[in-house]
Amino acid sequence: MKLVLLRGYNFFYFSMFAMFLSFLPLYFAEKGITASEIGVILGTGSIIGVVSQPLWGMISDKYKTVKAVLLILLMASIGLGMALFSISLMPAAFALTAAMYFFLMPADPLTESMNYRLAERAGVGFGTVRMYGALGYAVASYIIGYIGDRYGMGSFMYLFAAYGVLAFLLCAMLPETPAAGKPVAWRDMKPFFKDKRTVQFLLLVLLIAIPHRMNDSYVGLYVQSLGGGVGMVGLAWFIMTLAEVAFFALINRFIKPGKELQVISVAAFFYVLRFALSAWWDNPVAIVWLQLLQGVSFVLFYAASIQYLYTLIPEQWKATGQTILAMLLFGISSIISSTVGGWLFDWIGGPALYACMSALSFIGACCGLLIQRNVNQMKRIRAT
Repeated sequence: MKLVLLRGYNFFYFSMFAMFLSFLPLYFAEKGITASEIGVILGTGSIIGVVSQPLWGMISDKYKTVKAVLLILLMASIGLGMALFSISLMPAAFALTAAMYFFLMPADPLTESMNYRLAERAGVGFGTVRMYGALGYAVASYIIGYIGDRYGMGSFMYLFAAYGVLAFLLCAMLPETPAAGKPVAWRDMKPFFKDKRTVQFLLLVLLIAIPHRMNDSYVGLYVQSLGGGVGMVGLAWFIMTLAEVAFFALINRFIKPGKELQVISVAAFFYVLRFALSAWWDNPVAIVWLQLLQGVSFVLFYAASIQYLYTLIPEQWKATGQTILAMLLFGISSIISSTVGGWLFDWIGGPALYACMSALSFIGACCGLLIQRNVNQMKRIRAT
């Protein structure tokens, strides 16, 4: 029963996430806000997220509760999201987006921490829980796209409220996430940040996350610029997240202990292929179907990053470590990808933007292989 509630919570929480991450740029574009201005709004919000994610993660670790913090974040997000999807003025869009980044985005790493620990306690794989979040994202994307085409984006406010209330109620019925028994101390984090492997790993994640987040922010505008509608954008996200569902269900078969960096490099090479083909083809239908590569690119990258992170960080700081990873994926990388991506989209167009994303992913793939080689060399030296 607890697993059913956890999977249901993931389904509806990531439905909220779908509305905020995938369709907010389209909503702003309909209100007459340019790609560059959207980039500034999202980039500023990401700066807020950089501060809020570790802040809420440390609060969770300090008071040894994930559930209570999640309920606070969800309650605030529901009200702010309803307001956000009902406004049309640039100042209000700017302020409400910043507030959403402060409350909604930190819920993601805490949710992932809760998923990992409760799944571990139940004796099931992380992917068998997380796949329901991807499924919720997929179904919501299709529904949102359909309703957006049929009834207009004014209906988004009610959809967001419905998803948020359901997520809140399911979260309230979940058990508390088991906390580590060791006392929390700042000195435990010093070896983590001083470790050369940590620095290399975090920089690698940031490098690969930048083009990934550019696609998240601008794939909808790119599809529309090629002649697709809101429904086609919803279909793109539906396909993208269905691919995630499939790979999350199988992910434990692909990532073996000690091979995480190699898997991250493989994922980056699939990003190279995906973005290069997106730049080459100027057909919105082709761009939609290319999102099938989301499974093999993002899921391998994300799951391998979590697994490698947990080999580096102390047990009692796993929630904080999860927020650090999310800060890179949805915070710092978003600041760069949103602002630079929006400017490039207006200046050189969508195809050239995707060509730049492919090149950046290639650099990330090569860096991952180089770091893996250095790690293997260190292991051989220690063995002798």
